[in-house]
Amino acid sequence: MKLLDSKNVIITGGSRGIGKGIAEVFAKHGANVAFTYNSSSSSAQELEDHLKTFGVQAKAYQSDASDFDQAQKLAEDILKDFGSIDVLINNAGITKDNLLMRMSAEDFDQVIKVNLNSVFNLTKAVLRPMLKQRHGSIINISSVVGIKGNAGQANYSASKAGIIGFSKSVALELGSRNIRSNVVAPGFIETEMTEKLDEKTVEGWRQAIPLKRGGQPEDIANACVFLASDMSSYITGQTLSVDGGMLT
Repeated sequence: MKLLDSKNVIITGGSRGIGKGIAEVFAKHGANVAFTYNSSSSSAQELEDHLKTFGVQAKAYQSDASDFDQAQKLAEDILKDFGSIDVLINNAGITKDNLLMRMSAEDFDQVIKVNLNSVFNLTKAVLRPMLKQRHGSIINISSVVGIKGNAGQANYSASKAGIIGFSKSVALELGSRNIRSNVVAPGFIETEMTEKLDEKTVEGWRQAIPLKRGGQPEDIANACVFLASDMSSYITGQTLSVDGGMLT
């Protein structure tokens, strides 16, 4: 059963990691996928071709979500290419970890700009088309550290906590127009980035999680499918932790 048949979705940061996992699962559920990438055009083209094998429309766009004007242009281009925007998934993000004592102002500002400003930029960009069609689902990817904090990640935690507050405000503003705004807060998700870490360290993290394993990008994608589909039509303003029980 395809839960997202013919829905048009934007995924920022969609060419790798969690974003790539979301794009693949959405395509399997019948969604047409527009996704952004930053620099690797070859991997973006490879993913675009792969998504099309599921019989859906797919297109990669090189765009910086943290740049307001680029975000507006992106939405315009996608509207021309796809006809409508039904779902927005704000997934673009970076980390620049350090203890607060050693964290530079530049590293703080950059993480806030990429992780939080991008959510404002793209939400603002899709607002008019969603208001016009009187429906839409906005899904913002936060993190468990946006709920509980984490030593050495004051900038990242602040950006992810900001996403939660922003999403709740959007839900309150746009609910009467049938536009929903929800958050997915991933825990420890195993991606290309975690493969570079020391296995002993990773195994220690796994054992601290009640389910005794790290999550996969597909785990986040499945939560997003639910929030993008009509199955969650009465859910807005909520934060869904997908963390194997980490915060329990």
